[in-house]
Amino acid sequence: MDPANSSTPPSTRERILSPVERTSEVVFGLIMALSFTGSISIAESSRQDLRTMLIGAIGCNTAWGIVDAIMYLITLLVERRRGLFLLSQVRGGADAERGRRIIADALPPLIAQRVRPEEIEHIRLELAAMPQAPSARLTPRDLLGALGVFLLVFLSTFPIAVPFLFPLEPVRALRISNAVALVMLFLVGYLLGGHARSRPWAMGAAMVAIGGALVALTIALGG
Repeated sequence: MDPANSSTPPSTRERILSPVERTSEVVFGLIMALSFTGSISIAESSRQDLRTMLIGAIGCNTAWGIVDAIMYLITLLVERRRGLFLLSQVRGGADAERGRRIIADALPPLIAQRVRPEEIEHIRLELAAMPQAPSARLTPRDLLGALGVFLLVFLSTFPIAVPFLFPLEPVRALRISNAVALVMLFLVGYLLGGHARSRPWAMGAAMVAIGGALVALTIALGG
């Protein structure tokens, strides 16, 4: 993380959650919901059992969404505090060589390898000349991000749960639910592949395979 901008509020045009963050939260929610629908024996289950399963899935994803939202805020605070610490090291009388090393270490490796020493020195001088350090406090935008994290995890339960709310045969409802989950996993992978500019169709198929494996593992471990 660049200490120069780790605490600076992002542009108002920048999305609050990155594509990777959004897709990750949806996958988390899907896996948790699928661990419930995949662990119930449809052949031996009554409507009451299905209702209990739905309540459990919604409750679990609600709790998971709250935890994930809190961890999102904690992560922001930790990253900003570390960014301010690095900034203070650059501005607090560190020798020029150490200041340049701190900045280079904070850059992504791919970028750090291609930045010339004079460019890093320019950054160091700009940071040293800053009138005051930015604040590390949480902002309303951060709270919106945490709300987005919660909603992504929470709402991803419902497309999978909806088939069980209709007067369908349990086996048919499960098949529809699983089909919806597979489509959602594929779309998540497809969008992620498009963001990475790396074969969206292949990424979608891989996400279906990975999601299925994670669900099987979660069920096997009693999750």
